[in-house]
Amino acid sequence: MANIISKQPDLRLKCLIVDDEEYAIDGVIDYLQDIDSLEVAGTCLSAIEAVEVLKKQDVDLMFLDINMPRLTGLELLESMQNPPLTILTTAYTEFALDGFRLNVVDYLLKPYTFQRFFQATQKAIDLYKSRIVPDEKDNGRTLDMYIRQDDSFQRINWEDILFVESMQNYLKLHFADKTLVIHQTMSSLEEILPKDHFFRVHNSYLVNVNQIDRINGRRLFVNGNELPISKYRKEAFLNSVVYRKLISK
Repeated sequence: MANIISKQPDLRLKCLIVDDEEYAIDGVIDYLQDIDSLEVAGTCLSAIEAVEVLKKQDVDLMFLDINMPRLTGLELLESMQNPPLTILTTAYTEFALDGFRLNVVDYLLKPYTFQRFFQATQKAIDLYKSRIVPDEKDNGRTLDMYIRQDDSFQRINWEDILFVESMQNYLKLHFADKTLVIHQTMSSLEEILPKDHFFRVHNSYLVNVNQIDRINGRRLFVNGNELPISKYRKEAFLNSVVYRKLISK
């Protein structure tokens, strides 16, 4: 557990500020300068500009205005499969329910105080910390992982994961006896889990191939759960996982 604690002082979330008013962007930048865990990675004057930035660089936290020309902040979020953690910054109260439907971290109503801004960013930092943290041994192989659950870290073994289910900004880790929820993108989790044991069978599902009970057409079954196999991934799945295992037997 010591290696987790040692990483915390180095936590730096890359932030993208999206607002069509420059003075609003300047206000967020000013507040961010007083929070060590956050740094400005870029600014955009439109949601359309933000789309291009997000294609080119990784962003951990986005401060997003709602009422912008051509593409609103909410429309931007709805268009993204795995948006970064997002704090909405807006002068309009009527979009609050839409924001939380899209699993935003918080909803800041302009003009907001630094205390309210700080409160929202701490929620974002806590969610970011809830991501899986690998515990790497000397040989570099990830054996165990730690998941933040409330105020503690829970140790898990990746071999016990049956499958992972994507739920917008969140992932559900399904085990035989429980389900844990974390805030992490599917692609980042794929980088952590061993690729010879986990396969992305669908945009929304990552499965532990050692836990598969049965495959029938474009459906597979894991511990009583029926999961879809994308038609675009089926051939690769069969070639790289199923046929290889048959040959090795």
